[in-house]
Amino acid sequence: MTASSYRSSLDVAAIGNGRVAALIDKGARIVWWCFPRLDGDPVFCRLLAGNEEKGFCDVVLEGQVSATSSYVRNTCILETILISDSGAVVKVTDFAPRFWRYDRSFHPSQLVRRIEPLRGLPRISVRIRPTHGYGQVAPSASHGSNHIRYMCGSTAVRVTTDLAVSYIEHETQFALTHPATLVIGPDEPIEGSIDALSREFLERTRDFWIGWVRGLAVSYEWQPEIIRAAISLKLCTFEETGAITAALTTSIPEAPNTPRTWDYRFCWLRDAYFVIRALNRLGATQSMEHYLDYITTIVGDGKSALKPFYGIVHNDTAEEQIAPNLRGYQGMGPVRLGNLASGQLQHDAYGSVILGATQMFIDQRLPRMGDISLFRELEALGEQARNLYLEPDAGIWEYRGRQRIHTHSATMCWVACDRLARIAKLLGLADRVTYWAAAAERIRAEILARAWSERRGSFTGAFDHQELDASVLLLPDLGFLPADDPRFIKTCNTIGRELMRNGLMLRYAAEDDFGLPEAAFLACQFWYIDALASIGRADEARDIFNEILKNRNSFGMLSEDLHPATGELWGNLPQTYSMAGLINSGMTLSRKWEDAWTGSAAERHDIKESNRQSVGDNDISAVLAGRGVRNSL
Repeated sequence: MTASSYRSSLDVAAIGNGRVAALIDKGARIVWWCFPRLDGDPVFCRLLAGNEEKGFCDVVLEGQVSATSSYVRNTCILETILISDSGAVVKVTDFAPRFWRYDRSFHPSQLVRRIEPLRGLPRISVRIRPTHGYGQVAPSASHGSNHIRYMCGSTAVRVTTDLAVSYIEHETQFALTHPATLVIGPDEPIEGSIDALSREFLERTRDFWIGWVRGLAVSYEWQPEIIRAAISLKLCTFEETGAITAALTTSIPEAPNTPRTWDYRFCWLRDAYFVIRALNRLGATQSMEHYLDYITTIVGDGKSALKPFYGIVHNDTAEEQIAPNLRGYQGMGPVRLGNLASGQLQHDAYGSVILGATQMFIDQRLPRMGDISLFRELEALGEQARNLYLEPDAGIWEYRGRQRIHTHSATMCWVACDRLARIAKLLGLADRVTYWAAAAERIRAEILARAWSERRGSFTGAFDHQELDASVLLLPDLGFLPADDPRFIKTCNTIGRELMRNGLMLRYAAEDDFGLPEAAFLACQFWYIDALASIGRADEARDIFNEILKNRNSFGMLSEDLHPATGELWGNLPQTYSMAGLINSGMTLSRKWEDAWTGSAAERHDIKESNRQSVGDNDISAVLAGRGVRNSL
């Protein structure tokens, strides 16, 4: 392999269909695609390949001088315009097919790429360099008249095309005189015209996404941003089981040159509350229902201790390993598959599951609501929480080298007992109300006695310790304290003063297993925004929220972390925590729909500005019109 000027970046777009997802850079290079499902072996892994030119698919235009990418509005169909120094123009359209077919959801492990000449006689080459086994180059391919078959370990990946197969095989430059299609996926033949199939799939996929977005109950302000965040959440969903992964990637470092590189292609239980809340507020009832099905499957899977996270098929979690054939994002390794945290003690999991499942007892839209049998299963988890709240664990931040009685973990154990008491009341089980309310009160008293620090003027991250932790900003949101409690107001002031760096919120400032934290954790920023709004500082919260929106990448996505010094995104992408936080905070802060015509002139101007078309969702025709090119699609 030869060195390349290519440099990995998180300025990428995501496409997907509930089974697979891919990341594509601004030049139409597919740099990440796991196959045959979201947590699979990356066939395209250029994002993590350092300076090695492997694991990608791209279109190379002779004499290229510019590339412009954007989504088709309210979809995850990506269009990229490539322009050469001779004025030749090529459009590349990428999507993963998703629509209803034969009364079933059709979402194959498949990517479709259409390549169209829009002006002049462009000369291009198409390069496909798949990998397997996390970075091993696929051996020589076999081919037929209209396809190439790559052996990626024990799995075959087929590229079906109406281009000359030999041009692709030898990466030969040729004149593009008519639209062409690549269908990349399982080793299955495609009958009929590939061009007609790709056009049909494109139209039906566009209709699916537009219809899905049409059904969202978005806030009045920040509509494009919230819609894009909702689509990003949808892309992290494995539709078959309802699981929602923490991100689509593994091992993007949390900050430059840090060993904090983790595999996030799993479903963390603590995400449940935030994700269900976001989906509920959006009115994405079916997605929420499927996610609840995944959660209740875990609940009913036995009496053993809960794990912090599960695979997208819940009993399928890999042990953490290092991938020796991948050098890492921008050469910063290690690249990990699997996550060691699966074996940690994280007691917040019990409250997270029960809190998520409470939706089933109050939401009349759900076809199957919670009943006494589900309550009895949840009680088993509640007993674990009742017994474990004073036991040290690794905490919400998954410390690898220490255990403490973490305030957030204890609070989530309180949540487990408190919500069980409330559910029991709904079900008319008076004795269980008394039992669980008493358990909740004992835990609450312990938290108030041991997590509050008069010296710091704040709730702290662990019992009998003085270190601050942004997770305590969730106390009112979880119902533990009213937002106007003087202790919480002091906590907000202290956290904002001590953990902010250049306007961005750290999780904590104390040294951990890997040294001092460097990057801001974006979910904490949204927790702080919500906390400010709850204590009457909504204008300040809006200002911070608008600043965060400026840090999304060109396609409207946020990763896990933001560097306070550079403003650069770090960590896995798109991060479920971050995108759910954006949705929840935006809908909390937004003015009402009625304010569109009844607010002051200044308010109407602010709302108009907040609803301008989102970055990454521009009409590609505007780009073409600016260069005197007619869009042929």
